[in-house]
Amino acid sequence: MVLPVTIRSKLAVGLLAITLVLLFPLLLALRSLEALHDVTTVLQKREFAASLLLNKMRAGTDELRRLDLSLVFVHQPQIRASMDSQLTVLSATADSLSHLGMSDASASIGGAVARVASFVPVEYEAAAQGHGKIADSVSTQHLIPAITAMERELTAAESILRDRSSRLVAQATAKTEQARNAAALGLAVAATLAFIISVLLWRTIGSPIRDLELGMAAVADGNFGYRLRVSARRRDEFGHLAESFQSMSHQLTQLDRLKAEFVSVASHELKTPINVILGYLQLIDEGVYGPVSPKMHEIVRTLDSQTRSLSRLVHQLLDVSRFEAGGGKLDLRSTQLDVFLSEIEETFLVLASQRGIDFRVERNGTLPSEVLWDPDRISEVLGNLVANAFKFTERGGTVELHVDAQEQQVHLDVRDTGAGIPPQQLPHIFEKFYQADNQDAATQGGSGLGLAIARQIVVAHGGQISVESVLGVGTTFHLTLPLRAGGRVHDRPRTPNVGVPA
Repeated sequence: MVLPVTIRSKLAVGLLAITLVLLFPLLLALRSLEALHDVTTVLQKREFAASLLLNKMRAGTDELRRLDLSLVFVHQPQIRASMDSQLTVLSATADSLSHLGMSDASASIGGAVARVASFVPVEYEAAAQGHGKIADSVSTQHLIPAITAMERELTAAESILRDRSSRLVAQATAKTEQARNAAALGLAVAATLAFIISVLLWRTIGSPIRDLELGMAAVADGNFGYRLRVSARRRDEFGHLAESFQSMSHQLTQLDRLKAEFVSVASHELKTPINVILGYLQLIDEGVYGPVSPKMHEIVRTLDSQTRSLSRLVHQLLDVSRFEAGGGKLDLRSTQLDVFLSEIEETFLVLASQRGIDFRVERNGTLPSEVLWDPDRISEVLGNLVANAFKFTERGGTVELHVDAQEQQVHLDVRDTGAGIPPQQLPHIFEKFYQADNQDAATQGGSGLGLAIARQIVVAHGGQISVESVLGVGTTFHLTLPLRAGGRVHDRPRTPNVGVPA
């Protein structure tokens, strides 16, 4: 039985691998430092100690010269004792050099000390018996040359020690350089391996998390058909999450389709009784069922107005549900663009005159003569946008429809100088039943379905719709439509791009 590899185990293995990789340069550096430590230990315990002994012996020879001079002129036993003591120290010090790797120098210096020691009694006896000339002759011809020979041996030993110390220092320098290079190489290798492991961890953990995050955002936006890159066959937690996500998306898709079908059926069924009510209200208003008082006429007109508003709402709900259920159809026809724009302009000129608003359609550049659209649907979209612009623009304001064409696309911008929309609400204005907080500035209320339907119609044509707005300055809706639109809508409309001007 193969046990599943969990995310926790992958994280633990990855972190352990990174830790071991980072320890690698440290181990290399420690190994190099151990070799350097050996060299420095030799320098400290052997070379430095030998140097101290040679310096001590150098001071001893100087003391012998001074005592020799004193012995020639002052014949005291204390001086002889001091010379014997100094010679004993020099002999013992020379023997110590053999333990510090200087056996040859130790033997040479020891022999020189012995020669000096052989002439000291002779000089002392001559001086003690009053033979000053003999004592002086022994000093100048034998003792002093012996001390000088000992000094030469010390100089030779010092030279050997310097050469040996120089080699050790050079070796220590080389070890230091090797340690630095090894540490740098190890650090580079460790950093590379740590980066590779981090990338693998990111691909194993970070990438699926990002994919799941995008999937949840898509579902939140209503795109229940989003497909994860993470396979549901994975044996870790991401596989279970992907499987749960697919199940959730499937259920939400079914529920959304059932909801759309229910709204469609309910809206369709509501049309008949509403039409019956409108018919009877018209008959009552015409007096078919008897005389109608002025007060009754007023009540009948109010009922007729409200019933027609209900009929428009039902029609809008039916449109929305059809598109969401995948049943939205376009009646694509070859349309004269100039004629189409002129009809929209004529439709709203009267309303503009009544409201005291400057309305105009501006054609920019060279426009195509014909487009393949559903003219009734696009007219509905532009009519909705222009009507909204009139609703939120005060008397004396401006509403414009700018049209230009580029790269097989027609761009239509509906601009107004109205109240504007709060920036935090712009991403939601194409949602069903959503109404911004600027409704107080509107001349009449709405259902919150017009922009949702406009979005679905534009997307069904293969186009895009977005909005820009600044409070107190105005709003601009951007429409981009292909010159030749596609056919029936099969996919759920995607959430449009919404922009806020800087």
